[in-house]
Amino acid sequence: MIFFEILRVAMDAIRANKLRSFLTMLGIVIGVGAVITMVALGEGAQRQVEEQIAALGTNVLTVRPGQGFFRGVRGGNSARMTMDDVQAVDGNASAILEVAPEMQGQLQVQFGRSNANIRIMGTTPNYVKVNNFKLEMGRFFDESETQGRRRVAVMGGAIPALLGAESSDLLGQSISIRNITFEIVGVLEEKGGSGFFNEDEQIFVPVTTAQFRLLGTDRVNSFKVMVEDQSTIPVAMVQIEELLRREHRLGLGKENDFWISDSAQFLQTQQETTQTFTMLLAGIAGVSLLVGGIGIMNIMLVSVTERTKEIGVRKALGATRNAVLLQFLLEATTLCMAGGILGVGFAYAAARILSDAAGWTMAIAPESVVMAVVFAAAIGVFFGIWPARRAASMDPIVALRYE
Repeated sequence: MIFFEILRVAMDAIRANKLRSFLTMLGIVIGVGAVITMVALGEGAQRQVEEQIAALGTNVLTVRPGQGFFRGVRGGNSARMTMDDVQAVDGNASAILEVAPEMQGQLQVQFGRSNANIRIMGTTPNYVKVNNFKLEMGRFFDESETQGRRRVAVMGGAIPALLGAESSDLLGQSISIRNITFEIVGVLEEKGGSGFFNEDEQIFVPVTTAQFRLLGTDRVNSFKVMVEDQSTIPVAMVQIEELLRREHRLGLGKENDFWISDSAQFLQTQQETTQTFTMLLAGIAGVSLLVGGIGIMNIMLVSVTERTKEIGVRKALGATRNAVLLQFLLEATTLCMAGGILGVGFAYAAARILSDAAGWTMAIAPESVVMAVVFAAAIGVFFGIWPARRAASMDPIVALRYE
């Protein structure tokens, strides 16, 4: 019996029990769809992290104050960082291109009838360069305005919506920050962000204005350091550490009361975490695919038992052992392949629903689709071989006498 004739017989057997065939495929459909969807969720999360780090820049270091530790014991005084630390690093580290301080505070902001509690960021004119911001309209404040402690402000991309206005309505207008009037000179483009800290939900003012008019302190929350490229990051980190230890008068044996984070290292850590998370989700979803394969084997064993006489007749008419084996193997593989293709459609639909309804970033990689379908076909072969061998090994005489 030629291959295509065997294939036709196998398809006829599947079509003869449409409902049972569909229910059998359902386990594979759900399994393949779940695997692809979970991998897409992990891939989307990884791409989102990469975009956020790329927006910040991989040649940027962040320096934050922290409490010192000595032999595992926390120091008694809270660590602090001031503008003197920023100036010490800015003027004495050869590997550093730019330094941008960040002096933050949550203050009440009023524009017209709108009132909101918004994060105010005091910084220097190079902040947009260091943090890779772009202006949507207007301008950023300049060095003369910083030196003169001018009352000018630049809106983050999400601020107009918080104040119930359009970007064009804000430019050139006045807002009140802590009952002090500021002129809006620019609006930044949105970079996108979520969670506890969103860079777009900030109002930027000159650091001297924040220090002397709004916050009344010279303490900075952190400062960003931009270097030439990633190859100079180790040198810059050593220079920053030496300068700050000298500035804070930290003797030998004392731990740093500050910490320096590298966005490139953060990206690598996040990627490794996301990959582990993706593999875990895919493994859990893969269990459902395995269960679907067991369902295929179960139904094929039932089918072999039901069609015992048919197998006996075919063997009596000259069907070889290999022909019978191939027929049942094709039935199992076809069911799995069809389920795999439907599962791909199910995965795309699920990804679209999760993306629209929950706002999750989903990224279906072609490799995951191919892998899932190939795996489904492999499951068809693996779980179909036992029923197929059982059918092929039947004695035609015994099979014809089966009731």
